[in-house]
Amino acid sequence: MAEQQDLDTFRSETRAWLAANCPPEMREPVRDEEDVYWGGRGASFKNDAQRAWFEACRERGYTVPAWPREYGGAGLSAPQAKVLREEMAAIGARPPLSSFGIWMLGPALLKFGTEGQKQRFLNEIARGEIRWCQGYSEPGSGSDLVSMQTFGEDRGDHWVVNGQKIWTSYADEADWIFCLVRTDKANKYQGITFMLFDMASEGVSTKPIKLISGNSPFCETFFDDVKVPKSYGEDVPGFVGEVNRGWDVAKYLLGHEREMISGAGGGDRTAAIGAALTRNAAKTGERIDPVLRAELAAFDVDALAYAAMGEKFLDEAKAGRGHPAQPNMMKYVGTELNKRRHELLMAAGGSRALEWESEATGGGKPARGWLRTKANSIEGGTSEIMLGVVAKRILELPGA
Repeated sequence: MAEQQDLDTFRSETRAWLAANCPPEMREPVRDEEDVYWGGRGASFKNDAQRAWFEACRERGYTVPAWPREYGGAGLSAPQAKVLREEMAAIGARPPLSSFGIWMLGPALLKFGTEGQKQRFLNEIARGEIRWCQGYSEPGSGSDLVSMQTFGEDRGDHWVVNGQKIWTSYADEADWIFCLVRTDKANKYQGITFMLFDMASEGVSTKPIKLISGNSPFCETFFDDVKVPKSYGEDVPGFVGEVNRGWDVAKYLLGHEREMISGAGGGDRTAAIGAALTRNAAKTGERIDPVLRAELAAFDVDALAYAAMGEKFLDEAKAGRGHPAQPNMMKYVGTELNKRRHELLMAAGGSRALEWESEATGGGKPARGWLRTKANSIEGGTSEIMLGVVAKRILELPGA
């Protein structure tokens, strides 16, 4: 009873803090890339509201609320963190900071990192001072990551890395990279090292890949005789875990990546689409297509069920009872939901939504966003791979 009362008190205090500190502009759905604050060395704020929201959350540890205080977090318990998520969702609050460091590298460092790595990198991530990208996939080495060819030659106190990565999200804007590098050609799984290095290092170059949407969030990344230190100071090695055992770290991180990608599935639901349809109907006098209304309602039901499943899986993971294949399930379902949401946006917009350069559509945002979702089925593990894992690991179906 006392624990529940404490949680109720925390909820009321959190609700009051959010009301006082989350600007109205930060309670609107994210519409474009500028609405997302990524942090990093060259970061800038879109407006004063974005800055105020980020700084308020940073000072309270709410950029990474469940991380320990000594690493920049708020030290919230799992129930408290859940309350914070619920209260932020209730007012539509945007994340104060988006970061691959938060979603992927941070959890890996918390599990595998040294104390020196945690003190340095986790605090930099929590304060938005460093922006990371992920060096995993290579040409011809996507879902089969262990076939990678990027190689690090041991030179004593450093490696010399040569090779190429592809589909490196925002590599051209990142400060540092967490990167899988083969350091032993004789052992396929136990010959990979999980390295950390600065993207400003000599020999690192990037080339944006233009997508069908017209945007270029992905890059090719090239390493030409890049010197990667084995240490950045006392107890701050330039790799995570053990040398040649980076695959252990990579597998753990992949689960968090898939959780991150799956998170796009349940966000926003369709309230904004329904509101736009209602406004347009009031202006034109046209009747809203009943089939589309039914599809919107069905999507909302599925999105709510998906969110509930996510909370259940998160609670199980915190209690040590989570199934290792649950992130694969979340990733697949989240992918399908996100594609459905954008299909509904296009349907609600009618022929106007197909316009590519029109000011009325914000430069073709609906169409570009819809086309962008086509990559969801590939990035972070293809849908076919996810379904195969679910079939084998969760449903325990017999192999072919």
